[in-house]
Amino acid sequence: MTTLASAEAGQAIPPEAPAILARAPWSTTRESRLRITNVRTFMTAPQGVPYLIVRVETNEPGLYGLGCASDPQRTHAVRSVVEDYYRPTLLGRDPADIEDIHRLLLNSGYWRGGSIQGNALGAIDVALWDLKGKAASMPLYSLLGGQARMHAETYTHVHGHTAAEIVDRIEKRRDDGYRHFRVQVTVPGSDTYGTTSTGVFGQSSDLRNGTWDALSYLTYVPKVLCDVRELIGDGVELLHDAHQRLSIAQARQFARAVEPARLFFLEDVLAPEDIEWFPQLRASTTTPLAVGEVFGDVHQYLRLIETRSVDFIRIRIPTLGGITPVRKLVAAAELFGIRTAPHGPGDVSPVGQAANLALNISAPNFGIQEAAAFRDETIDVFPGTFVPQHGVLIPSETPGLGVDFDERLAARFPAPAPLEHDRWAMLRNTDGSVQRP
Repeated sequence: MTTLASAEAGQAIPPEAPAILARAPWSTTRESRLRITNVRTFMTAPQGVPYLIVRVETNEPGLYGLGCASDPQRTHAVRSVVEDYYRPTLLGRDPADIEDIHRLLLNSGYWRGGSIQGNALGAIDVALWDLKGKAASMPLYSLLGGQARMHAETYTHVHGHTAAEIVDRIEKRRDDGYRHFRVQVTVPGSDTYGTTSTGVFGQSSDLRNGTWDALSYLTYVPKVLCDVRELIGDGVELLHDAHQRLSIAQARQFARAVEPARLFFLEDVLAPEDIEWFPQLRASTTTPLAVGEVFGDVHQYLRLIETRSVDFIRIRIPTLGGITPVRKLVAAAELFGIRTAPHGPGDVSPVGQAANLALNISAPNFGIQEAAAFRDETIDVFPGTFVPQHGVLIPSETPGLGVDFDERLAARFPAPAPLEHDRWAMLRNTDGSVQRP
Protein backbone atom coordinates (compact mmCIF):
# COMPACT_ATOMS: atom_id res chain seq x y z
CA MET A 1 0.00 0.00 0.00
CA THR A 2 1.35 3.41 -0.93
CA THR A 3 1.74 5.66 2.08
CA LEU A 4 2.26 9.37 2.44
CA ALA A 5 5.91 9.23 3.29
CA SER A 6 7.37 11.28 0.46
CA ALA A 7 10.70 12.81 -0.42
CA GLU A 8 9.46 16.11 0.96
CA ALA A 9 8.59 14.73 4.38
CA GLY A 10 11.45 15.30 6.79
CA GLN A 11 13.04 18.07 4.71
CA ALA A 12 15.00 20.95 6.16
CA ILE A 13 13.22 24.17 7.07
CA PRO A 14 12.75 26.19 3.85
CA PRO A 15 15.00 29.25 3.32
CA GLU A 16 12.06 31.68 3.57
CA ALA A 17 11.27 30.53 7.09
CA PRO A 18 13.75 32.61 9.18
CA ALA A 19 12.17 35.98 8.36
CA ILE A 20 8.77 34.61 9.26
CA LEU A 21 10.03 32.96 12.41
CA ALA A 22 11.48 36.22 13.65
CA ARG A 23 7.93 37.37 14.31
CA ALA A 24 7.31 34.53 16.78
CA PRO A 25 10.33 34.31 19.14
CA TRP A 26 8.37 32.45 21.86
CA SER A 27 7.80 29.59 19.39
CA THR A 28 11.27 29.45 17.91
CA THR A 29 13.75 30.03 20.71
CA ARG A 30 12.62 27.24 23.01
CA GLU A 31 13.93 23.74 22.56
CA SER A 32 11.78 21.52 20.34
CA ARG A 33 12.70 18.72 18.02
CA LEU A 34 9.72 19.29 15.75
CA ARG A 35 9.23 22.03 13.20
CA ILE A 36 6.74 22.45 10.34
CA THR A 37 8.68 22.18 7.08
CA ASN A 38 5.91 22.26 4.51
CA VAL A 39 2.16 22.49 3.98
CA ARG A 40 0.86 20.75 0.86
CA THR A 41 -2.60 20.56 -0.69
CA PHE A 42 -4.21 17.91 -2.88
CA MET A 43 -7.44 18.08 -4.86
CA THR A 44 -9.18 14.83 -5.71
CA ALA A 45 -12.71 13.54 -6.36
CA PRO A 46 -13.02 9.76 -5.90
CA GLN A 47 -16.49 10.37 -4.42
CA GLY A 48 -17.49 12.57 -7.37
CA VAL A 49 -17.34 15.73 -5.26
CA PRO A 50 -14.12 17.77 -4.88
CA TYR A 51 -12.04 17.08 -1.79
CA LEU A 52 -9.21 19.37 -0.69
CA ILE A 53 -6.76 17.49 1.50
CA VAL A 54 -4.05 19.32 3.43
CA ARG A 55 -0.84 17.71 4.65
CA VAL A 56 1.33 19.39 7.28
CA GLU A 57 4.87 17.98 7.16
CA THR A 58 7.65 18.13 9.72
CA ASN A 59 11.41 17.75 9.96
CA GLU A 60 10.91 14.25 11.36
CA PRO A 61 10.85 11.85 8.40
CA GLY A 62 7.42 10.32 7.84
CA LEU A 63 5.69 12.41 10.52
CA TYR A 64 2.86 14.48 9.05
CA GLY A 65 -0.73 15.38 9.77
CA LEU A 66 -3.79 15.33 7.49
CA GLY A 67 -6.71 17.73 7.36
CA CYS A 68 -9.87 18.08 5.27
CA ALA A 69 -10.75 21.51 3.82
CA SER A 70 -14.26 20.50 2.90
CA ASP A 71 -15.80 23.26 0.77
CA PRO A 72 -16.90 21.70 -2.54
CA GLN A 73 -18.37 24.96 -3.83
CA ARG A 74 -15.30 27.19 -3.29
CA THR A 75 -12.48 24.67 -3.27
CA HIS A 76 -9.97 26.77 -5.21
CA ALA A 77 -10.50 29.79 -2.96
CA VAL A 78 -9.85 27.67 0.13
CA ARG A 79 -6.75 26.22 -1.47
CA SER A 80 -5.39 29.71 -2.10
CA VAL A 81 -5.82 30.66 1.56
CA VAL A 82 -3.92 27.55 2.65
CA GLU A 83 -1.09 27.83 0.15
CA ASP A 84 -0.64 31.59 -0.25
CA TYR A 85 -1.34 32.77 3.30
CA TYR A 86 -1.25 29.98 5.87
CA ARG A 87 1.71 28.01 4.56
CA PRO A 88 4.24 30.89 4.83
CA THR A 89 2.98 31.67 8.33
CA LEU A 90 3.41 28.07 9.48
CA LEU A 91 6.88 27.26 8.17
CA GLY A 92 9.32 26.61 10.99
CA ARG A 93 6.76 26.67 13.79
CA ASP A 94 6.33 24.05 16.45
CA PRO A 95 3.25 21.99 15.42
CA ALA A 96 2.50 21.24 19.07
CA ASP A 97 1.30 24.83 19.65
CA ILE A 98 -2.19 24.21 18.29
CA GLU A 99 -4.03 26.85 20.31
CA ASP A 100 -1.47 29.53 19.48
CA ILE A 101 -1.41 28.63 15.79
CA HIS A 102 -5.19 28.57 15.58
CA ARG A 103 -5.54 32.05 17.08
CA LEU A 104 -2.69 33.37 14.92
CA LEU A 105 -4.25 32.13 11.69
CA LEU A 106 -7.73 33.22 12.75
CA ASN A 107 -6.50 36.77 13.35
CA SER A 108 -4.22 36.92 10.33
CA GLY A 109 -7.05 37.65 7.91
CA TYR A 110 -8.28 40.50 10.16
CA TRP A 111 -11.93 39.98 9.10
CA ARG A 112 -12.64 36.80 11.01
CA GLY A 113 -15.15 34.16 10.07
CA GLY A 114 -16.60 32.93 6.80
CA SER A 115 -16.63 29.49 5.25
CA ILE A 116 -13.56 29.99 3.06
CA GLN A 117 -11.26 30.95 5.92
CA GLY A 118 -13.03 28.46 8.19
CA ASN A 119 -12.36 25.51 5.93
CA ALA A 120 -8.74 26.52 5.36
CA LEU A 121 -8.18 26.95 9.08
CA GLY A 122 -10.12 23.77 9.85
CA ALA A 123 -7.87 21.70 7.62
CA ILE A 124 -4.70 23.03 9.25
CA ASP A 125 -6.11 22.57 12.74
CA VAL A 126 -7.21 18.97 12.19
CA ALA A 127 -3.84 18.18 10.58
CA LEU A 128 -2.06 19.51 13.67
CA TRP A 129 -4.22 17.36 15.95
CA ASP A 130 -3.56 14.34 13.73
CA LEU A 131 0.15 15.09 13.90
CA LYS A 132 0.04 15.47 17.69
CA GLY A 133 -1.68 12.11 18.06
CA LYS A 134 0.91 10.42 15.86
CA ALA A 135 3.79 12.05 17.74
CA ALA A 136 2.29 10.81 21.02
CA SER A 137 1.43 7.36 19.58
CA MET A 138 -2.17 7.88 20.71
CA PRO A 139 -5.51 7.84 18.86
CA LEU A 140 -6.95 11.32 18.62
CA TYR A 141 -9.94 10.60 20.87
CA SER A 142 -7.51 9.87 23.71
CA LEU A 143 -6.06 13.38 23.40
CA LEU A 144 -9.58 14.83 23.53
CA GLY A 145 -10.42 13.28 26.88
CA GLY A 146 -10.52 9.56 26.25
CA GLN A 147 -13.23 7.07 25.45
CA ALA A 148 -16.70 8.10 26.62
CA ARG A 149 -18.38 5.34 24.57
CA MET A 150 -17.47 2.20 22.65
CA HIS A 151 -18.81 3.36 19.29
CA ALA A 152 -20.77 6.13 17.58
CA GLU A 153 -24.25 5.33 16.33
CA THR A 154 -25.02 6.61 12.84
CA TYR A 155 -27.99 7.37 10.65
CA THR A 156 -28.36 6.55 6.98
CA HIS A 157 -30.51 8.09 4.25
CA VAL A 158 -33.66 6.72 2.62
CA HIS A 159 -36.16 8.41 0.35
CA GLY A 160 -39.29 7.57 -1.60
CA HIS A 161 -42.60 8.77 -2.95
CA THR A 162 -44.99 6.79 -0.75
CA ALA A 163 -44.90 5.61 2.84
CA ALA A 164 -44.93 1.98 1.72
CA GLU A 165 -41.93 2.53 -0.56
CA ILE A 166 -40.00 4.27 2.21
CA VAL A 167 -40.81 1.59 4.79
CA ASP A 168 -39.60 -1.09 2.39
CA ARG A 169 -36.27 0.70 2.03
CA ILE A 170 -35.98 1.16 5.78
CA GLU A 171 -36.54 -2.54 6.38
CA LYS A 172 -33.75 -3.40 3.96
CA ARG A 173 -31.31 -1.07 5.74
CA ARG A 174 -32.38 -2.41 9.13
CA ASP A 175 -30.86 -5.68 8.02
CA ASP A 176 -27.52 -3.80 7.90
CA GLY A 177 -27.90 -2.87 11.56
CA TYR A 178 -29.12 0.74 11.26
CA ARG A 179 -31.68 2.03 13.74
CA HIS A 180 -31.77 5.70 12.63
CA PHE A 181 -33.00 6.83 9.21
CA ARG A 182 -33.19 10.25 7.62
CA VAL A 183 -36.38 10.09 5.55
CA GLN A 184 -36.81 12.42 2.56
CA VAL A 185 -40.04 12.40 0.56
CA THR A 186 -40.39 12.82 -3.18
CA VAL A 187 -43.06 15.47 -3.84
CA PRO A 188 -44.84 15.25 -7.23
CA GLY A 189 -44.06 18.24 -9.42
CA SER A 190 -41.53 19.76 -7.04
CA ASP A 191 -37.79 19.54 -6.56
CA THR A 192 -37.37 18.08 -3.09
CA TYR A 193 -34.07 17.86 -1.23
CA GLY A 194 -32.53 14.45 -0.67
CA THR A 195 -34.54 12.61 -3.33
CA THR A 196 -34.23 11.72 -7.00
CA SER A 197 -37.47 13.46 -7.93
CA THR A 198 -38.05 15.31 -11.16
CA GLY A 199 -39.06 18.96 -11.06
CA VAL A 200 -41.58 20.66 -13.31
CA PHE A 201 -38.84 21.55 -15.80
CA GLY A 202 -37.95 17.88 -16.19
CA GLN A 203 -34.56 18.18 -14.52
CA SER A 204 -33.37 15.66 -11.99
CA SER A 205 -33.22 17.12 -8.50
CA ASP A 206 -29.67 15.75 -8.25
CA LEU A 207 -28.73 18.79 -10.35
CA ARG A 208 -30.95 21.13 -8.37
CA ASN A 209 -32.29 22.80 -11.52
CA GLY A 210 -35.93 22.07 -10.75
CA THR A 211 -38.56 24.19 -9.05
CA TRP A 212 -39.44 24.29 -5.37
CA ASP A 213 -43.15 24.28 -4.51
CA ALA A 214 -43.56 24.99 -0.78
CA LEU A 215 -47.33 24.42 -0.80
CA SER A 216 -46.94 20.93 -2.29
CA TYR A 217 -44.24 20.12 0.27
CA LEU A 218 -46.35 21.27 3.21
CA THR A 219 -49.37 19.38 1.93
CA TYR A 220 -47.68 16.12 1.03
CA VAL A 221 -44.64 15.47 3.24
CA PRO A 222 -46.13 15.56 6.78
CA LYS A 223 -48.77 12.99 5.86
CA VAL A 224 -46.19 10.63 4.37
CA LEU A 225 -43.89 10.94 7.39
CA CYS A 226 -46.76 10.22 9.77
CA ASP A 227 -47.83 7.24 7.64
CA VAL A 228 -44.26 5.91 7.74
CA ARG A 229 -44.34 6.02 11.53
CA GLU A 230 -47.67 4.22 11.65
CA LEU A 231 -46.43 1.48 9.31
CA ILE A 232 -42.97 1.01 10.79
CA GLY A 233 -43.96 1.20 14.44
CA ASP A 234 -41.66 2.20 17.28
CA GLY A 235 -38.60 0.10 16.51
CA VAL A 236 -36.65 2.76 14.61
CA GLU A 237 -35.81 6.47 14.81
CA LEU A 238 -36.91 8.75 11.95
CA LEU A 239 -35.25 12.04 10.99
CA HIS A 240 -36.14 14.61 8.35
CA ASP A 241 -34.24 17.53 6.77
CA ALA A 242 -36.28 20.57 5.67
CA HIS A 243 -33.01 22.05 4.39
CA GLN A 244 -33.71 25.73 5.23
CA ARG A 245 -36.44 26.07 2.62
CA LEU A 246 -39.37 27.14 4.79
CA SER A 247 -40.53 30.54 5.93
CA ILE A 248 -41.04 31.13 9.64
CA ALA A 249 -44.79 30.54 9.46
CA GLN A 250 -44.31 27.44 7.30
CA ALA A 251 -41.71 26.06 9.71
CA ARG A 252 -44.11 26.40 12.63
CA GLN A 253 -46.87 24.68 10.65
CA PHE A 254 -44.59 21.86 9.50
CA ALA A 255 -43.11 21.14 12.93
CA ARG A 256 -46.58 20.81 14.42
CA ALA A 257 -47.88 18.68 11.53
CA VAL A 258 -45.13 16.04 11.89
CA GLU A 259 -45.52 15.56 15.64
CA PRO A 260 -47.39 12.22 15.16
CA ALA A 261 -44.31 10.92 13.29
CA ARG A 262 -42.30 11.24 16.56
CA LEU A 263 -39.12 12.31 14.78
CA PHE A 264 -35.73 11.87 16.38
CA PHE A 265 -35.13 15.37 15.07
CA LEU A 266 -36.27 17.82 12.41
CA GLU A 267 -33.25 19.41 10.77
CA ASP A 268 -32.84 22.95 9.42
CA VAL A 269 -36.53 23.81 9.49
CA LEU A 270 -35.27 27.42 9.62
CA ALA A 271 -32.33 28.99 7.80
CA PRO A 272 -29.35 30.60 9.58
CA GLU A 273 -30.79 34.02 8.79
CA ASP A 274 -33.89 33.16 10.86
CA ILE A 275 -32.32 31.54 13.93
CA GLU A 276 -33.66 34.25 16.26
CA TRP A 277 -37.07 32.62 15.73
CA PHE A 278 -35.97 29.30 17.21
CA PRO A 279 -36.99 30.09 20.81
CA GLN A 280 -40.57 30.71 19.66
CA LEU A 281 -40.53 27.64 17.43
CA ARG A 282 -39.17 25.48 20.26
CA ALA A 283 -42.06 26.62 22.48
CA SER A 284 -44.68 25.83 19.84
CA THR A 285 -43.88 22.18 19.09
CA THR A 286 -42.77 18.93 20.72
CA THR A 287 -40.75 17.93 17.64
CA PRO A 288 -37.01 17.87 18.48
CA LEU A 289 -35.04 20.44 16.47
CA ALA A 290 -31.54 20.30 14.97
CA VAL A 291 -29.63 23.08 13.22
CA GLY A 292 -26.11 24.20 12.36
CA GLU A 293 -25.02 22.37 9.21
CA VAL A 294 -24.43 25.62 7.30
CA PHE A 295 -23.15 27.71 10.20
CA GLY A 296 -19.69 29.13 9.58
CA ASP A 297 -18.79 30.28 13.09
CA VAL A 298 -19.17 28.62 16.49
CA HIS A 299 -20.58 31.86 17.89
CA GLN A 300 -23.75 31.35 15.82
CA TYR A 301 -24.71 28.51 18.13
CA LEU A 302 -24.33 30.32 21.43
CA ARG A 303 -27.69 32.07 21.56
CA LEU A 304 -29.47 28.81 20.64
CA ILE A 305 -27.57 26.93 23.33
CA GLU A 306 -28.10 29.56 26.01
CA THR A 307 -31.87 29.64 25.39
CA ARG A 308 -32.08 25.85 24.97
CA SER A 309 -33.89 26.49 21.68
CA VAL A 310 -32.62 23.37 19.88
CA ASP A 311 -32.09 19.76 20.86
CA PHE A 312 -29.14 18.96 18.58
CA ILE A 313 -26.36 21.06 17.11
CA ARG A 314 -25.27 20.03 13.62
CA ILE A 315 -21.55 20.68 13.42
CA ARG A 316 -19.24 20.61 10.41
CA ILE A 317 -15.70 20.49 11.81
CA PRO A 318 -13.86 21.73 8.68
CA THR A 319 -16.11 24.75 8.08
CA LEU A 320 -16.13 25.80 11.74
CA GLY A 321 -12.34 26.04 11.88
CA GLY A 322 -11.37 22.58 13.09
CA ILE A 323 -11.32 20.61 16.32
CA THR A 324 -9.93 23.43 18.47
CA PRO A 325 -13.06 25.64 18.40
CA VAL A 326 -15.55 22.79 17.96
CA ARG A 327 -14.49 20.90 21.09
CA LYS A 328 -15.19 24.08 23.08
CA LEU A 329 -18.59 24.43 21.42
CA VAL A 330 -19.43 20.83 22.25
CA ALA A 331 -18.47 21.36 25.90
CA ALA A 332 -20.69 24.44 26.08
CA ALA A 333 -23.62 22.50 24.60
CA GLU A 334 -23.13 19.72 27.17
CA LEU A 335 -23.62 22.19 30.02
CA PHE A 336 -27.06 23.04 28.61
CA GLY A 337 -28.17 19.46 27.91
CA ILE A 338 -27.86 19.77 24.11
CA ARG A 339 -26.49 16.91 22.06
CA THR A 340 -24.33 16.83 18.92
CA ALA A 341 -25.18 15.54 15.45
CA PRO A 342 -22.08 16.06 13.28
CA HIS A 343 -22.47 16.64 9.56
CA GLY A 344 -21.08 13.71 7.59
CA PRO A 345 -22.31 13.52 3.97
CA GLY A 346 -20.19 12.43 1.02
CA ASP A 347 -18.65 15.88 0.61
CA VAL A 348 -16.88 15.50 3.96
CA SER A 349 -13.87 13.32 3.18
CA PRO A 350 -12.86 10.26 5.24
CA VAL A 351 -10.29 12.54 6.92
CA GLY A 352 -13.08 14.87 8.04
CA GLN A 353 -15.23 11.93 9.10
CA ALA A 354 -12.36 10.58 11.21
CA ALA A 355 -12.22 13.95 13.00
CA ASN A 356 -15.96 13.62 13.65
CA LEU A 357 -15.49 10.16 15.09
CA ALA A 358 -12.71 11.23 17.45
CA LEU A 359 -14.99 13.92 18.88
CA ASN A 360 -17.99 11.57 19.01
CA ILE A 361 -16.12 8.96 21.00
CA SER A 362 -14.79 11.47 23.53
CA ALA A 363 -17.81 13.81 23.94
CA PRO A 364 -20.32 12.90 26.69
CA ASN A 365 -23.15 14.68 24.84
CA PHE A 366 -22.77 12.97 21.47
CA GLY A 367 -26.14 12.26 19.87
CA ILE A 368 -25.91 10.80 16.37
CA GLN A 369 -23.52 10.82 13.40
CA GLU A 370 -24.54 11.21 9.77
CA ALA A 371 -22.86 8.38 7.85
CA ALA A 372 -21.75 8.83 4.25
CA ALA A 373 -21.81 5.86 1.93
CA PHE A 374 -18.23 6.07 0.68
CA ARG A 375 -17.45 4.54 -2.70
CA ASP A 376 -14.85 1.81 -3.04
CA GLU A 377 -12.63 4.29 -4.90
CA THR A 378 -12.80 6.70 -1.96
CA ILE A 379 -11.93 3.98 0.52
CA ASP A 380 -8.92 3.04 -1.62
CA VAL A 381 -7.66 6.63 -1.75
CA PHE A 382 -8.06 6.96 2.03
CA PRO A 383 -6.68 3.81 3.68
CA GLY A 384 -8.27 3.28 7.07
CA THR A 385 -11.58 4.95 6.14
CA PHE A 386 -14.15 4.38 8.88
CA VAL A 387 -17.18 2.53 7.50
CA PRO A 388 -20.30 1.77 9.58
CA GLN A 389 -20.50 -1.75 10.93
CA HIS A 390 -24.03 -2.76 11.92
CA GLY A 391 -24.98 0.91 11.90
CA VAL A 392 -22.14 2.16 14.12
CA LEU A 393 -18.65 3.60 13.64
CA ILE A 394 -15.97 1.89 15.72
CA PRO A 395 -12.76 3.79 16.56
CA SER A 396 -9.34 2.31 15.98
CA GLU A 397 -6.21 2.45 18.11
CA THR A 398 -4.15 3.83 15.23
CA PRO A 399 -2.37 7.00 16.36
CA GLY A 400 -3.88 10.28 15.23
CA LEU A 401 -6.98 10.26 13.05
CA GLY A 402 -6.41 6.68 11.93
CA VAL A 403 -6.91 7.54 8.24
CA ASP A 404 -4.18 7.93 5.62
CA PHE A 405 -4.13 9.41 2.11
CA ASP A 406 -2.74 7.78 -1.05
CA GLU A 407 -1.43 10.72 -3.06
CA ARG A 408 -0.65 8.74 -6.20
CA LEU A 409 -4.01 6.99 -6.34
CA ALA A 410 -5.81 10.28 -5.63
CA ALA A 411 -4.29 11.75 -8.79
CA ARG A 412 -6.43 9.34 -10.84
CA PHE A 413 -9.56 11.18 -9.71
CA PRO A 414 -9.23 14.83 -10.77
CA ALA A 415 -11.61 17.32 -9.21
CA PRO A 416 -14.35 18.83 -11.39
CA ALA A 417 -13.98 22.35 -12.73
CA PRO A 418 -15.02 25.34 -10.60
CA LEU A 419 -18.79 26.00 -10.61
CA GLU A 420 -19.53 22.43 -11.68
CA HIS A 421 -20.61 21.48 -8.15
CA ASP A 422 -22.59 24.70 -7.73
CA ARG A 423 -25.30 23.41 -10.04
CA TRP A 424 -27.04 21.49 -7.28
CA ALA A 425 -27.88 24.74 -5.46
CA MET A 426 -29.42 26.65 -8.38
CA LEU A 427 -32.99 26.27 -7.19
CA ARG A 428 -35.97 28.49 -8.03
CA ASN A 429 -39.45 29.00 -6.63
CA THR A 430 -42.54 28.53 -8.76
CA ASP A 431 -42.55 32.27 -9.49
CA GLY A 432 -38.93 32.16 -10.70
CA SER A 433 -37.32 33.76 -7.66
CA VAL A 434 -34.18 32.30 -6.08
CA GLN A 435 -34.82 29.72 -3.35
CA ARG A 436 -32.40 28.58 -0.64
CA PRO A 437 -31.13 25.12 -1.60
